Amino acid sequence: MKSNEPKDSNKEDEEPDAGASFPSTPARSAMPEWYPELLATVAHRVSAGRARVVTSVNQELLKTYWSIGSDLLERESAEGWGTKVVDRLSADIRDAFPETRGFSPRNLRYMKSFAEAWTDEAILQGSLARLPWYHQIALLEKLKDKDIRLWYAAAAIENGWSRDILVHQIGTRFRERSGKAITNFKATLPPSDSDLAQQLTKDPYVFDFVAMTDQHNERELETQLVSCFVNSLNKC
Repeated sequence: MKSNEPKDSNKEDEEPDAGASFPSTPARSAMPEWYPELLATVAHRVSAGRARVVTSVNQELLKTYWSIGSDLLERESAEGWGTKVVDRLSADIRDAFPETRGFSPRNLRYMKSFAEAWTDEAILQGSLARLPWYHQIALLEKLKDKDIRLWYAAAAIENGWSRDILVHQIGTRFRERSGKAITNFKATLPPSDSDLAQQLTKDPYVFDFVAMTDQHNERELETQLVSCFVNSLNKC
């Protein structure tokens, strides 16, 4: 018996034939005269958009580190605890986020130093927030004066310095040699082809930070942190 159901004539919904051939990519020589301009424009938009996204994530990373450092400073001041709390906190956070590497005891202490060096969170809205965490550590370790740190942060962005170049310039007293005021630095993002831009897009702390947001929702994180805390009490 023949079926009375109409046959679907929509060929677009059918599975492609395994032996089907697809048209090859047209040659560049076949493109119109204005095509190179379009290609350059699109490539620039992709590059600029990528830089803005990475910079935004880096800024949120620094805000989070600053907030953690502030929490540690506040607790230390109020409770007078020692290094054991930092070591315990590091272990519990890494249990909650096993894929991340940004919460070692040493890095938690850097966060505390970061918050201690910059007492106003508003500072993270400026040029300082454009630098990766490794650059931030170099500024903390190599310089004591806040204004000089900001000068080198602005210079690193303007010139696209890698962390090693930044450390070298600090060591050779580049600020004194240049005679340039901080108000003369105009760049808000490093040059796209600079060492700094490359380091920012490959910063392991940024990748760890982004990965953390995908691993747990808020409730799961709260449950796991409480569990870690209870387990630590049971071991006392």
